[in-house]
Amino acid sequence: MTHPLLDLAPLSAARFASIEDRVARLLGTGQDVVITQGEALLPLEGAIRATAGPGTTALNVITGPYGQTFGDWLRDCGATVYDLSVPFHTAVTAGQVRAAFAEHPEIDFVSLVHAEAATGNTNPVAEIGEAVREQGALFYLDAVASIGAEPVLPDAWGVDLCVIGAQKAMGGPAGVSAVSVSERAWARMAANPRAPRRSYLSLLDWKERWIDGGRTTLLHAPAQLEMLALEACLERIEEAGLDAVTARHRRAAAATRAGVQALGGGLEPYVRKASEAAPVATTLRAPADVAASDLVARALESDPALPLAAGGGALAKEMIRVNHYGPAAAPETVEAVLTALASALTAASGADVDLPAARAAAALAWR
Repeated sequence: MTHPLLDLAPLSAARFASIEDRVARLLGTGQDVVITQGEALLPLEGAIRATAGPGTTALNVITGPYGQTFGDWLRDCGATVYDLSVPFHTAVTAGQVRAAFAEHPEIDFVSLVHAEAATGNTNPVAEIGEAVREQGALFYLDAVASIGAEPVLPDAWGVDLCVIGAQKAMGGPAGVSAVSVSERAWARMAANPRAPRRSYLSLLDWKERWIDGGRTTLLHAPAQLEMLALEACLERIEEAGLDAVTARHRRAAAATRAGVQALGGGLEPYVRKASEAAPVATTLRAPADVAASDLVARALESDPALPLAAGGGALAKEMIRVNHYGPAAAPETVEAVLTALASALTAASGADVDLPAARAAAALAWR
């Protein structure tokens, strides 16, 4: 008995290449794009290990947990690393990046997360990219959470390594990801004796055996389900229009923020400035007398499928994350989240909340 999800023909090299081309169009890039068969941590780590080594001096920007991880990888590669950390409720500025360059003019590599879904902030990549170009450093960008929720323009911003994943704002599968690679980045890899080769982490293998070979022979059998899901995801974005998809996420973020501020009960946006809040997810600061994890648990009792989570690690006590991305970037999802949070606040602490005002504020912000 045949099954549409099991009895799949092997994915051809031509179809694989056509999906890469669609990713390139999504990014508006003329750089090479490599689709990697794994969650985005695969190319995120692979790109760092390919381009960084004992001769590298890196500026690692930390605005959330992923920036901390990148610093660990860079040090593990033997790079000299200067961390630029800012409070998780804000964003880094180009001025802070330039100040780091002035203090350490030898910096030749910059790692940055565009949008931190875990902390709800987003960084001004265009302005930072201008500073990085002035420095002449290689620019590595994690755009996993931002792609589909806000503009991601590696060529215009001077990004040499731009990693994306499909599982958040793109509304696609988690088991496949991609990276755009500039000629400067390929040259850095080729000159790095520690760059992974004959390895699942190796981008150079893809360059030499796939791209340079005219994209006719795949390195290994791709995961058909993930690739077909990515293709369908890209088709859906193309049909709706990327501008419409990003606008939907922007509205979801604005509506959630406005609704929470009108709700009361001690909840407030975790990222203080709306201009620094990521469209992909909105983080909230729980009232001081209630643990965020407890509020989330109570809110999920009414609907376990709501896109709510407590912050990770130490943030579990104070942060709630509303993951309004992909299909969840919708007005009905925002309203359901506000309703559940209102109920949880009342049950946990007897807080005085105004749900009608919250719904009205969210609807107005969406419009």
